[in-house]
Amino acid sequence: MWFKKKNIITLILLSLLIYFSMKLTEFDLSKFKDFDNMIHFLAQWFPMDFSRLPDLMKEAAETLAMAFLGSILGLIIALPLSFMAAKNTAPSKPIFHFSRVALSFVRSLPEIVIGLVLLTTLGLGPFPAVLAIMFHNIGVLGKLVSELIEAADPGPQEAMKAVGAGNGIAYLFSILPQIWPNVLSQFFYRFEVAIRTSLILGFIGGGGIGQVLFNDFKTFQYSSVALDVLIIMVMVIIVDFLGSYTRNRII
Repeated sequence: MWFKKKNIITLILLSLLIYFSMKLTEFDLSKFKDFDNMIHFLAQWFPMDFSRLPDLMKEAAETLAMAFLGSILGLIIALPLSFMAAKNTAPSKPIFHFSRVALSFVRSLPEIVIGLVLLTTLGLGPFPAVLAIMFHNIGVLGKLVSELIEAADPGPQEAMKAVGAGNGIAYLFSILPQIWPNVLSQFFYRFEVAIRTSLILGFIGGGGIGQVLFNDFKTFQYSSVALDVLIIMVMVIIVDFLGSYTRNRII
């Protein structure tokens, strides 16, 4: 079965794509032959500077707040839009196609591009970063939730309509309960991504621990950098466990 002509051609094309991609990106594992510089660099990260922990916890809380607010506002706005962008719940074909195109447009804009525009127009700080995360999450979550709506069992919705329920009530009580665990799963995943996005936005003046990390790197305070990275890792792990716990409780 593996030696069909179609599979062989696919394998050859894939190999060529990998080869040319490695050429274009100057992919060269031989650059790892000298670890002395890397070991010397990483040695400067320890011991960590825990004297800055209280201040960093405040910055970490700001980063979590940015990520959470951007994610939850994105979900709240994306939910009604996703029903308009799903084939089985869209009011009409023009609205369906317009919603899909609008969500694709918003999703195609990286957070850092939106962040650069908003930080330039609104000023430095976490507020433009929250808006950048929110706008991108509207596009991503709108697309993901619309696909969940299309995959939902139509039986409960048809039963509610048969007894006289309107579209809004039918969607709320027949489709949303079916997809809610998966919606939460997607939300927590986007929340994790938003934490990392907040760090990047911090590099360009969005505040939070990302801005502290950038400043520590610029000033060669590597013992502080190590603590920054540790706090970031702990934040992501806690959000991951929180998401798993919430999904298990609901499912």
